[in-house]
Amino acid sequence: MATGAQKASPGSQGPSHLSEARRGQIEESFTGVSSSHEYLERTSHVLALISSGLGVALASSTESQVLEHIHFSRLSQGRVLAVLVTQAGAVQDRVLALDKELTHLDLETAARYLNENFRGWPIDRIRSEVARRVEAEREAYHQMLASVEELCRKGALAAGEAGPAIFVDGMANLIAAELDRERLRQMLLALEAKQRLIELLTAYVDGRQQEVRVVVGLDAASPAMQDLVLIGAPARLGVANVGTVAVIAPTRIQYQEMIQAVRYIARLSERILELPAGEGIH
Repeated sequence: MATGAQKASPGSQGPSHLSEARRGQIEESFTGVSSSHEYLERTSHVLALISSGLGVALASSTESQVLEHIHFSRLSQGRVLAVLVTQAGAVQDRVLALDKELTHLDLETAARYLNENFRGWPIDRIRSEVARRVEAEREAYHQMLASVEELCRKGALAAGEAGPAIFVDGMANLIAAELDRERLRQMLLALEAKQRLIELLTAYVDGRQQEVRVVVGLDAASPAMQDLVLIGAPARLGVANVGTVAVIAPTRIQYQEMIQAVRYIARLSERILELPAGEGIH
């Protein structure tokens, strides 16, 4: 197996399979999961449990920014609270300072229009489509679309700055495995920054591919991580990318079992999550 973070390779490590007991344990752990948010959150816990390493699940940035519901509340003159819920389960709220006064009816009508017409749409596409409709149908729907345009222009559908959701479990496993106190401190500093984990997964796991990837030695991310291995795979639902699931663990990990476990959990998304209408499994 290649060493060094620059020598990442697909995890086709032979014909070994997960044992019946391990598959049963994984299946039971995902009982009751019905959304991508729950799937990714549970995945980080399950991978940490079975690997004695760090379980990581990163939500697709597209999945994180798809509209589920939006609501507007008037706070005071010129100030409106926008509460946006994405299909990944994230809730974003922000106070909008408007240039024109909107009534409660204006806000209710704008929210109803967005929810009825754009539920399931990527948020960045909604903004451009609203602008297009305002231009094309300005006379017929002037008041309603002008209200929606004002709310959007002031940031009601601004993409969240926090980035894609990431779920991490099992940090205590790495602490117990590392005896060198200084290296442990450096390793924890590197892993505590969730942005670093997002960059690791994004760099080494291609959401367009189906293969498990194994990266031995993560010293390119931090010298303190040279004795860690990343085993990751994309989780898909039809043609859509749900996110990335991965284990980060000491290099003495049982590679065959963890490769099979990561692959199994990544493919589990297609069985336990509901496929959007009109899409098929490819």
